[in-house]
Amino acid sequence: MKIALAGGGAFGEKHLDGLKNIDGVEVTALVGRRLEPTQAMADKYGVGFATTDYEAMLERDDVDAVILCTPTQMHADQSIKAMNAGKHVEVEIPLADSWADAQAVMDKQKETGLVCMVGHTRRFNPSHQYVHNRIKAGEFNIQQMDVQTYFFRRQNMNAKGQPRSWTDHLLWHHAAHTVDLFAYQAGPIVQANAIQGPIHPDLGIAMDMSIQLKAESGAICTLSLSFNNDGPLGTFFRYIGDTDTYIARYDDLVNGKEEAIDVSKVDVSMNGIELQDREFIAAIREGREPNSSVAQVLPCYKVLHDLEQQLG
Repeated sequence: MKIALAGGGAFGEKHLDGLKNIDGVEVTALVGRRLEPTQAMADKYGVGFATTDYEAMLERDDVDAVILCTPTQMHADQSIKAMNAGKHVEVEIPLADSWADAQAVMDKQKETGLVCMVGHTRRFNPSHQYVHNRIKAGEFNIQQMDVQTYFFRRQNMNAKGQPRSWTDHLLWHHAAHTVDLFAYQAGPIVQANAIQGPIHPDLGIAMDMSIQLKAESGAICTLSLSFNNDGPLGTFFRYIGDTDTYIARYDDLVNGKEEAIDVSKVDVSMNGIELQDREFIAAIREGREPNSSVAQVLPCYKVLHDLEQQLG
């Protein structure tokens, strides 16, 4: 399986680290905005071809599939171009930053029949898999999810503290993780409300947001998001259920009393990004729909669209 990776930032590196652990996978091409750092990353990971030309990469015979870790605004267009070129696609979250673009990617996947998967990593983190397995077994039912997504991002920086060429978004990117995960764990979302704080004068985005969700099952979710939080960074999920309480922090899980739960045997790795990539490769090899396919996550983007309309 020959993979091209587009986007040489912090998340691209996480994928390269995960792909190293998957048998029979070779990264044959890297695409970046600037050639010098892209070539440096290619040298570091032993990738033979580096370029700034996305379309030229798509023409290569030694590329079966593409992983997109590029700016949000490019995701839909690049996904469609890859499928037009006959390449399978794993596009990092979010799939798009508009409902129309999300639908266009879905239409192209239906037309081509290729694997098109979206990087909703929370579905793959061992912590959330553990909870999902208990739900499927009928041992746990969510009453409420309380989620905090907090970053300190008053300047346009990425996860490694490097300047970004694009602006991140609380609704279309960070809320997408929780909106999809809540539906994945509790069932279809039937009600959604949002309010936002002041717009940043330079970045042009809301730096604080609050979202309420209700599932068909009756479960509710409260999501607080901020780029203003000068403290612990990341997303913290509290699952309040009918039998237990869990707190998930990326790949780690504790109960409501902060007692650790061993999730090391949930899957073959403790790395959610690697597990996501493993599912992408397996779906291509087995000719099946992957978990987190564009079809499965599309309802999330309809909810985000509806929330955007509310916010005006």
